[in-house]
Amino acid sequence: MIRIREISMPPEHSAAQLSYEAARVLKIESSKIRQVRLVRRSVDARKKPDIRIVYTVDVAVDGNEAKILKRCKSKRAAIAPVSYYKLPKPSGVPEKRPVIVGFGPAGMFAALVLSMAGLRPLVLERGEDAQSRFERVQQFWKTGVLDQKSNVQFGEGGAGTFSDGKLNTGLNNPRIGWVLEQLAAAGAGEEILFDAKPHIGTDVLLTVVQNIRQRILELGGTVRFCSQVTKLFHHDGHISGLEINGAERIDCDKVILAIGHSARDTFEMLYETGVPMERKPFAMGVRIEHLQERINMAQYGTDDPVLPPADYKLVKHLDGETVYSFCMCPGGYVVGAASEEGRVVTNGMSYADRAGINANAALLVGLDPEDFPGEGPLAGMYWQRQLEETAFQTGGSNYYAPVQRVGDFLAGRASTGPGAVKPTYRPGVAWCDLHGVLPEKITSALSKALPLLEGSLKGFSDPDAVLTAPETRSSSPVRILRDDNKQSVGIAGLYPAGEGAGYAGGIMSAAVDGILCAESVISQVL
Repeated sequence: MIRIREISMPPEHSAAQLSYEAARVLKIESSKIRQVRLVRRSVDARKKPDIRIVYTVDVAVDGNEAKILKRCKSKRAAIAPVSYYKLPKPSGVPEKRPVIVGFGPAGMFAALVLSMAGLRPLVLERGEDAQSRFERVQQFWKTGVLDQKSNVQFGEGGAGTFSDGKLNTGLNNPRIGWVLEQLAAAGAGEEILFDAKPHIGTDVLLTVVQNIRQRILELGGTVRFCSQVTKLFHHDGHISGLEINGAERIDCDKVILAIGHSARDTFEMLYETGVPMERKPFAMGVRIEHLQERINMAQYGTDDPVLPPADYKLVKHLDGETVYSFCMCPGGYVVGAASEEGRVVTNGMSYADRAGINANAALLVGLDPEDFPGEGPLAGMYWQRQLEETAFQTGGSNYYAPVQRVGDFLAGRASTGPGAVKPTYRPGVAWCDLHGVLPEKITSALSKALPLLEGSLKGFSDPDAVLTAPETRSSSPVRILRDDNKQSVGIAGLYPAGEGAGYAGGIMSAAVDGILCAESVISQVL
């Protein structure tokens, strides 16, 4: 096939028009194009309001591809490269099944690869299956009754299940395409294979993760829910077993530890067991909400319904501090994401259609280990807890989140109610002054950055925009140390993986890291 880059089209166009443009680049009759396969699709808003949709396509043609390329003399066309991920094959089947702790993106894709390799992995997930978990989360958002075992952080699919389902990543790895293919086959939709900024949406993710689980089961894997690892056993520097729910013991010699960034009791258990770990940089801050139509106008210069809801990615480097947006959710909602009693946590979420009135994103301040109060590898984790407890008390001790309008925040006065932007956080909000909730390092950086970010995105510091606190779980404050073979530097056979271990920062990077750990396990099979 021939790959053609930078085909620019108006927002409203047909598949036939795209095919015609491909033929025009190649200087052939459009009837000679047999197939057009989308490789990449993005929105070009540099000359707003003249918005363009830009494609990279692979085309199958009648005729000799080399001769067509030579004749058309286009720098935008070349033979399509072939890149694919080849699943590793073990030399045999070990006596003891490999165990995976956690069923978020890292654990899920590690389990899928191990299952496809015929190694019959056992997955232990502390939370519930996706459907049961969905019901628990809906109950929490409606009533404020928290289930500490099954919530936005714990359960099938991990924390990413209740998010925008964003799949873009800075990684350049052939495994990424394979992950996208598995997600699409599980129900995510083929558009994630070519959109420049692919996303799935919480409503669709609930089905996708269940379909991937079903495939793992069909391939010989086992998934056990409500199975929390409460103790780790090792002998002569090698993993030897796990304790489940404080009672049952499982003997094993290969464990992929994909616990996610919120399994704080597990971090404490690992630390007490002697698993080497260190504190790492992370970020905390707030969720910021604007009207989606205002973001569309700022980014596109139009609110054309043909265009997808606009997103943004902002960063501002201050004197020794960095403030940036993260996990932006167009047409989304700010939701309660607590996993521990007496602590408030916020997160952002979108459904597949991104049809909500508001846009939201985390607005975070980068924090280095020297900023953490306290000592030891878990100091950042305890700092998170402290902020979440303060937010809980400020919100009225009923999981309501502290909120403030941007104009009031910059003026240093408490807010008493909303303006044009109505907060979407569930179960509810408490208007206040966030300077009394968040540490001065965070409020100071946000106060400096908000007016400056207005220069990057018009309307970003709109006085009616809403700040909801706290956003504390953007990444893990802990790194579980591992060697080049992905094994713990202190306990052989233990493979720390994904976000919780400090080696990923989103659905895709976590999935890829889980695959890398699975490959390492496979390479150890004799």
